[in-house]
Amino acid sequence: MPSPKDVLEAIRHGDARQLESLLASDAALASARDENGVSALMQAAYQRRSEMVEMLRSRKASLDIFEAAALGDEAQLSALLSTDPSLAHTWSADGFTALHFTAFFQQPACAKLLVAKGADVTAVARNPMAVTPLHSAAAAHATEIARLLLEKGAPVDARQQGGWTALHAAAMHGDEPLADLLLSCGADPALKAGNGSDAAALALEKGYGALARKLRPVGEKGF
Repeated sequence: MPSPKDVLEAIRHGDARQLESLLASDAALASARDENGVSALMQAAYQRRSEMVEMLRSRKASLDIFEAAALGDEAQLSALLSTDPSLAHTWSADGFTALHFTAFFQQPACAKLLVAKGADVTAVARNPMAVTPLHSAAAAHATEIARLLLEKGAPVDARQQGGWTALHAAAMHGDEPLADLLLSCGADPALKAGNGSDAAALALEKGYGALARKLRPVGEKGF
């Protein structure tokens, strides 16, 4: 008899054919969750398995707040928040808010909706990653969302696990538009991550020389 565990295993292995077979045998398996309470749909989204996401989504009667945020379903998100505004402040089973998901999955319309409903732009993930929504936006090159978060008071130099800031992420990714935005909002290029590297050093290490020069702390001589 197919089980939720089988669904999660199919997702983990990227076996779309097996997932399709399991869901054909029992559509209710689309609502499977792991032992921590994270949904199968979110597991597929984390792994960027878009085909599997659609398989699961098409068989679910509705999305929860985190799924709607991650998938950019503004209508469903709006409906959920209208029914229960407190959902803007709830935490997923793995320690994130819906705003974290809109940032990480690059869903600006949903991010704006959540912020308008009072979502906390300073929220620190309740897991070892300790990311804020701004860190999630930086990881996803989501400059538009980063701008929204900063305008609403997100701390530009917040540190996540390992002492990383959003500017460190922009440096490592060679993301000059994001770096420019962060610097314009007061990001400190002299801050060092846990490994002792500042943003300029990280950019230089990754081969982004022009960005490294822009990020060089004031008073420090050139590379």
